[in-house]
Amino acid sequence: MKSPTQRFSNRVENYLKYRPGYPAAIIDLLNTDCHLTPQSIVADIGSGTGLLSKRFLVNGNTVFGVEPNADMRAAGETLLKEYPHFISINAAAEATTLATESVDFVTAGQAFHWFNATLTRQEFRRILKPHGWIVLVWNERQRDDPFQVAYEQLVRRHSPEYNAVRHQRIDEPALAEWLGEGMRLAVLDNEQVLDYDGIKGRLLSSSYAPLAGEAGHQAMIEELEAIFKQHQEHGRVRFTYQTKVYFNRRVPEIGEQR
Repeated sequence: MKSPTQRFSNRVENYLKYRPGYPAAIIDLLNTDCHLTPQSIVADIGSGTGLLSKRFLVNGNTVFGVEPNADMRAAGETLLKEYPHFISINAAAEATTLATESVDFVTAGQAFHWFNATLTRQEFRRILKPHGWIVLVWNERQRDDPFQVAYEQLVRRHSPEYNAVRHQRIDEPALAEWLGEGMRLAVLDNEQVLDYDGIKGRLLSSSYAPLAGEAGHQAMIEELEAIFKQHQEHGRVRFTYQTKVYFNRRVPEIGEQR
């Protein structure tokens, strides 16, 4: 299995085009509950192609995008080149190179489960200001309609790495322990409406999906085309998500009082 920093190098184009963004309601949530303002400084860790960073940049924030994968980082720099307050950094979550107590928010969108939890905890504590916030975000596919059920079955059938990658995800009790007492969870609605090229690109953007020339790829694509034809309406299918936002103030040391 590839290392986390290499997994997406040959998937960047599909990731950039076909991965879902994040709902604007994230900014409203953080404005209300965490006193996010346009002056807040954000470190977006594992920033990838910049999908989460862009939300904060549109809000007026300065964003440090910390991304160790060169191809993903370059795509993010291209996507966000019009935003002068975006600073791209070649570094890992465990060693961001950012100054001590320099940021108000540390965020991670669709990336935290790849990090070393112990080292990342130390690094996040170091770079956050004393009353800063940690915000961890995932878009989770729903399985509440026939197409999404069929898609889930396809992925399980044709992607040997799928279960291994899913097992790396961190469940809510583990996140509550990591983020500490008082962790909050907000659940927001999100969706994509995709044509066939879109759903194919969405599938191939996933780290576990076999690519062209790899075992299982052709059979997977043939089945995808069949279930798309069965479930499409007017040449489109809907992907619905729950965007889960876990957030809390700066994680304390073991035994440290907030």
